Amino acid sequence: MGKGALALLVNGGTENWSAQRWKARFEAACPDRRVVLLPDGALDPAEVHHAAVWKPKPGELSAFKNLRVIFNLGAGVDALMVDRSLPDVPLVRVAVGDLTGRMTEYVVLHVLMHHRQELYLRESQRAKRWAPKHQWAAGALTVGIMGLGTLGAASAHALRALGFRVVGWSRSAKQIDGLTCFHGAEGLDAFLRQSNILVCLLPLTPETRHVLNRDLFAKLDGNSPLGAPVIINAGRGGLQNEADILRALDDGTLGAASLDVYETEPLPQDSPFWSHPKVVLTPHNAADTDADEISTYVAQQIARFEAGGALENLVDRTRGY
Repeated sequence: MGKGALALLVNGGTENWSAQRWKARFEAACPDRRVVLLPDGALDPAEVHHAAVWKPKPGELSAFKNLRVIFNLGAGVDALMVDRSLPDVPLVRVAVGDLTGRMTEYVVLHVLMHHRQELYLRESQRAKRWAPKHQWAAGALTVGIMGLGTLGAASAHALRALGFRVVGWSRSAKQIDGLTCFHGAEGLDAFLRQSNILVCLLPLTPETRHVLNRDLFAKLDGNSPLGAPVIINAGRGGLQNEADILRALDDGTLGAASLDVYETEPLPQDSPFWSHPKVVLTPHNAADTDADEISTYVAQQIARFEAGGALENLVDRTRGY
């Protein structure tokens, strides 16, 4: 019996994430398997045993009755979680070293950017103004990381190595060497009261939607050399209430924000974020992972699974991540 087909369903993304490029990568990584781009009217749905997807629309996978595993090509699986017709098969998320390293780079870069007063210094440069301010040490700031999975833990270790005080929060209890960890609703306020810079790496679930809101910002610790708290969101756009962010920046509740994700992407041309002086904006590229590594990772998982081995990085559908 021949190997079942691998179906690719890719919606959106950069040129490097185009469906045709994914097809070429998977044909190289799975040379003995048929790789099919969806939609394909000539495809017999019964042939498909595996699917690799990015932001599929609800219902697009429901026809594949012999599907055995769904591989999500990115870390966030919220687009899949809203699909009530999703086949009841194992769902695997990407967790490769390249993704972790790139997210850690992003978090460290933006924490340092605010710590080292880069917004002020670049504005001074544009104004041709030589007016350095006192620069405090990293240990004068506490960075709070929301989300203590692989990405959050790696970022925490990197920031601690630079001398920052770091605390963490997650929905369920976690233990990470050298890190004070809070969890659950009962630990959230204590975590926020210690955080001068808040880094959000949470998954998007019904419970976390718009968690970055005005009430939360008001609980952050503004008693630091920064003068006001700073937020960094490299998780998902749905985590943030964007109107609340703008109001908090304008009234001083927040001193600055680094945003990599947005409720609508690409970010609309009329969004105030584009030109806001307190916003550092990036186009959802914090962890623009090496797609070749992802293809190899998925191919290896398929081979191991078909040989009777266990799948890695399974999504818990009850939690949504």
